[in-house]
Amino acid sequence: MANATPSRVGQANLSGAVDDLFLKVFSGEVLTSYNAKTVMKDKTRGRSISSGKSAQFPAIGRTTAEYHTPGTEITGMNIEHGEKVITIDDLLISHSFIANIDEAKNHYEVSSEYATQLGAALAQTYDRNLLSMAVKAADDGDTGAVADQGDAVRTAVGSTATTADLIAEIYTSAAAFDELYIPAEDRYVFVKPSIYYDLVQNDKLLDMDYGGANGSYARGKVVNVAGMNIVPTPNLALNHLNAGTPDYPDTSGNKYGINATDCMALIMHKSALGTVKLMDLAAEAEYDIRRQGTLMVTKMAVGHGVLRPEAIRTAIQADT
Repeated sequence: MANATPSRVGQANLSGAVDDLFLKVFSGEVLTSYNAKTVMKDKTRGRSISSGKSAQFPAIGRTTAEYHTPGTEITGMNIEHGEKVITIDDLLISHSFIANIDEAKNHYEVSSEYATQLGAALAQTYDRNLLSMAVKAADDGDTGAVADQGDAVRTAVGSTATTADLIAEIYTSAAAFDELYIPAEDRYVFVKPSIYYDLVQNDKLLDMDYGGANGSYARGKVVNVAGMNIVPTPNLALNHLNAGTPDYPDTSGNKYGINATDCMALIMHKSALGTVKLMDLAAEAEYDIRRQGTLMVTKMAVGHGVLRPEAIRTAIQADT
């Protein structure tokens, strides 16, 4: 009796390891989940490095104009230069081990859901670190690398602040950004979900008389306030000093350590924060014969930093 010739569905082009395609599927699921869960990935400046522990972001000040007097020599004006250096954090990982016996007994497939959860875990930590860093910069009054750059600003809008108070502060921040020559594009207002739905219920923001172009009460959506995109996220108002926070402890020199639970809104421009990637998101899965199971690991090595503090403002629910 002749042996069967199996079709190895995990093998690429009939050659190589028989599980190559399976691993790619796992990696793809992780990447898809990561991209879906992070709201900060495209809202900061990014840079990738192939080696090293940090990256330099130059800061260049503004210059002025003057009227020329005929016959006088033009010698040039000084323009101030500075730099911000962003250091790579420790390797960030999320991992899970599936025992063969458990997978055999289980009546549904779990690997796909585990891949989704691993990708989401990295995405949430990525967002939490960036958001908390921005709130911390405003609390500390972080200063720029050159004199032309202003400080990050923390505004206390009152312990009983209303939605109207918050909207007024967002408009105040928009005016402040205009005065600092911060571009009108790529401005964002990050709020926790409960604040977002309070904004949805504000009649002034929905533009109901103009077809609801800026939002819909029925769909629970609002797009802009003062021309800035409203982004809801559960990762804004967290206490990074609490051991219950999923990514506690902060092992990167307390870059992200702050109690941000009283933050109603983070108003910022894309140029405010920067992210350096040494190792982009990667996923690995390997069967361990000694432990009779499959170890799944997702990982990335990145670092975050404040580049333009004047482009950061927070509205804090507290008295002055």
